[in-house]
Amino acid sequence: MTATTLGARPRLISFPDPVNEVSARLVATGVVIMAVATVAFDQPWILVALVYGFLARVLTGPRLSPLGQLVTRVVVPRLPLAVRPYPGPPKRFAQGMGLAFSTTSGLLVLLGYRPAAWAVLGLLIVAASLEAFAGYCLGCKTFALLMRFGIIPEDVCERCNDIWARPAA
Repeated sequence: MTATTLGARPRLISFPDPVNEVSARLVATGVVIMAVATVAFDQPWILVALVYGFLARVLTGPRLSPLGQLVTRVVVPRLPLAVRPYPGPPKRFAQGMGLAFSTTSGLLVLLGYRPAAWAVLGLLIVAASLEAFAGYCLGCKTFALLMRFGIIPEDVCERCNDIWARPAA
C-alpha cells in the first residue's frame, strides 16, 4: 500500500504516475503560448515563469505549477474528454528537457545573447508544439531511446511499454 492509500498526505516532491495525456497536451499548449509570446513580443521576463513552471512540474507534476493547476483543476474537468493514462516517468523526463531548454534560454538572455536565446526557445516551441498539437512527445521518445540503450534502467519505467499493467491512480 502507498501512503496515499493509507490516508496519509502525499509527499510534496513526487510525480504522478500515470499522468493524464490530455492534461499533458494542454500544459504543452500553454508552454507554446508563453514561449511564442516571449519571442514575438521580446519579453524575456516570461522565461522566469517558464523556468519555474518546468521546475515545479519536474519536482511535483502539476501540484506546484500554476499552469498545471489551471489545466488539471479548471480546464480538463470542463472538457468532454476521457482520461488517457500515460506512464509518468517519460513525461517527467520531458519536463526536465523543457527545464533544460528554458533555463539555457534564460541564461543566454542574461549573458546578452538574445538571438541565441530565442533560437533555443524556438527548439522548445517546436517540441512543445509537437506534444500539444500532434500528441508526439519528443521527451518521451528520447526517454524510450535511452531505455533501449540501457542508459535509463528498465525498472525506472517497467510500465512504459504497457500502461494498462497498473490501474490508473
